[in-house]
Amino acid sequence: MKNTLSLSVILPIKSSKARDFDEFFEKAITSLKNQLVPFEELVIVHSQEQSLIDLLNGYDFGDLNVTKLLWDKEPNYAEQVNFGIKNAKGQWVSLFEFDDEYSSIWFKNVQKYIESFPEVQMFLPVVVETDEKGLFAGFTNEATFAANFSQEMGILTNDTLQDYQNFQTAGSVFKKSIVEDFGGFKSSVKLTFIYEFLLRLTYNSVLIMTIPRLGYKHVNLREGSIFWNYKYGENKMLEDEVKFWIQAAKREYFFTDDRSIKYESANA
Repeated sequence: MKNTLSLSVILPIKSSKARDFDEFFEKAITSLKNQLVPFEELVIVHSQEQSLIDLLNGYDFGDLNVTKLLWDKEPNYAEQVNFGIKNAKGQWVSLFEFDDEYSSIWFKNVQKYIESFPEVQMFLPVVVETDEKGLFAGFTNEATFAANFSQEMGILTNDTLQDYQNFQTAGSVFKKSIVEDFGGFKSSVKLTFIYEFLLRLTYNSVLIMTIPRLGYKHVNLREGSIFWNYKYGENKMLEDEVKFWIQAAKREYFFTDDRSIKYESANA
C-alpha cells in the first residue's frame, strides 16, 4: 500500500457556468485521480449556485476523499482558499483551480523533496502556461533557476520578489501551519494578493523552493477568470492602477492581518 501524503488539495469554485466548465473540470479531477502518490483529501469550497451544487453532488470522484464546503458569501477566490485551508485535515495543502491539471508525478516529487529538504515549508512547481485551447504560452516559477534572479539556485527570496513579481501559487504545496502563523491571502489587495502572500512568507523566513520539474498546467487568462477580468473584463485596470496594487503589496506584506486598501490614484 502506497503511503498517503498528508495533503489537502484546496479547490475554490465560483460557478459551473464558466465556458467549457465540464471539460476543464473533468481533466482537472482526472489529474488528481492519476497521482502516483495518494493524498489525504480534496476540499472543494463552492458557491451557493444551485447548478454547481447539483453537479458536485452527482459527480463521480472515484476513490478520492472529497470534502465539499459551502461558501455562503459573495464568491471570492482569496477568501474561499483561506476557508478551505482553515478546514483542511492535511499537514500540507496545495492550491488547485478547476481549469488546471497536475502532472501525475507531482505529488510523488513533492514527497521526495519533503523527505530530502525538511527545512523547506513551501514547494513551487514549474508551471506550464497555456491558452484556453491548450496551446503553450510560457513557463512560470522557473526564474528561480536563472542567474541574477535568486541568491541560491531554486530558492525564492524576498529580495528576488522585490524586483520580479511573476510567481504562481497554483499547484504549490505548503505547510498549513504557515497560514496559521502568518495569514492567508488578503482579499483587500486586489490583483496582487498572490504576490503579497509570497512577499509576506519570505519576509517571515519561510523557505520556498521550486522543484525543477514540470508539475502543473495552468490556463492563462481564461475568459471570465479573475485575472482576465482585471485585464480585459468589467474590472479592467489601467496601467497606473496595476502599479498601485504592486506597490500596495509591497507596503502591506509586513502585516499579518488583512486591512482595508482602497485605490485612489497612482500617486496614493
